[in-house]
Parts: sequence; C-alpha cells; structure tokens
Amino acid sequence: MWPNSHDTQELLEGARAGDDAAVDRLLARHRGAVRKMVQLRMDPVLARRVDASDIAQDVLVEAHRRLKQYLKNPQIPFHLWLRQMAKDRLIDAHRRHRVAARRSLDREQPLDVRLPRDQSTKNIAIQLCDGQLTPAAAATWSELKRRFEDACRALEPQDQEIVVMRHFEQLTNSEVAAALDLSPQAASMRYLRAVRRLRELLADEATSQ
Repeated sequence: MWPNSHDTQELLEGARAGDDAAVDRLLARHRGAVRKMVQLRMDPVLARRVDASDIAQDVLVEAHRRLKQYLKNPQIPFHLWLRQMAKDRLIDAHRRHRVAARRSLDREQPLDVRLPRDQSTKNIAIQLCDGQLTPAAAATWSELKRRFEDACRALEPQDQEIVVMRHFEQLTNSEVAAALDLSPQAASMRYLRAVRRLRELLADEATSQ
C-alpha cells in the first residue's frame, strides 16, 4: 500500500537539499496511501459527512509545513510519520463531528473495519476460514467477506488495528513495532494473538450456522 521506500529515500534526499520539486513529488506519491489509510478507519457516520480525500489533503499540507523539522531528526520512516499525522487528524475529525452532531455520532469507535474488495482481503479471509467453510461457501466471496468483516469488528480495538496494519497497509512487523512503540517481539506476539482470535470468531460463527 505504501510507496517504495528506496524511491522515497531519494526524494527525501532531494527535499533535504532544498529541491522543491522533490518535495512535491514526495507528497504526491503518498497521497493515495494516506487516503486509503484514512478510509480504512473512518466511522461510517463520519464517512457520510467528511471525504477521506479532504483529511488526506490536510495531512499533506501539515506534512509540507513540518517537513524541514522532520528531516532534521527523522526518528521513524517517512510513511510512518505520515500515518501518525493521519491518525491524529482522523481522531480530531471524529471529535469535532461528535460535538457538532451528537445525535448521530453518539459513540466513538477507534477503528471501524472497511475492507477493500481486493484479492488480498480474499486471501487472508480464506486462509483464516480454512477448514471451517464448505467448498460452496468458500466460493461465495460476498458471504466470506461479510463473515471476515464481522469477525474483525468483534476484535478488541488494538487487535483490529494490528490486523489492518499488517494485511491492508502491508506494514512489516518492524514497521508495526515502530508505529506502536513496541519491541518487534511484542508486535509479533500481538499480531499472533489477533490472528488467533480471528480464527476463533470465524470458527464460532461457522459452528453456530
């Protein structure tokens, strides 16, 4: 999901050297990833009121303003720096619209899983449901996706987050560890716990049908 890190590093070097065109290319090539990251986490009610592209644009404007400061001391990779700003912007958007429309945004959700209809979603869903689905059910993608989304929503917020980070943002374990301020071992254990819980939820639903 996030752009190639080697190309990003070259653009960061250009930005550090004062190349304004490199700055523009750097931010433009991350626009789609930031927007997708926001879309994956937007409360459905908020999504009807605010366009993810608007939040992404705000993030990129802030990134442009703060880029020189980041380049002086880049403690985390650039895409993790961007996604942290995006998460902060999204939290602010939820808070603002809770105040403006309490009747519809009456509860705050740290994450609402809005999975894309792509092959990666299908692959992980089939993998986690392995042994729990009949061949006919496994061939019905819409039902499989529904079951997987329901199971993801039933996870604890921290477990939801790490599943999205690993499988839909396609972050490595070391990147997840850096983003969540965990050791690589702790991040790995948390991911394994989340996957184990997903399997349990999917198995429970299969046996209840």
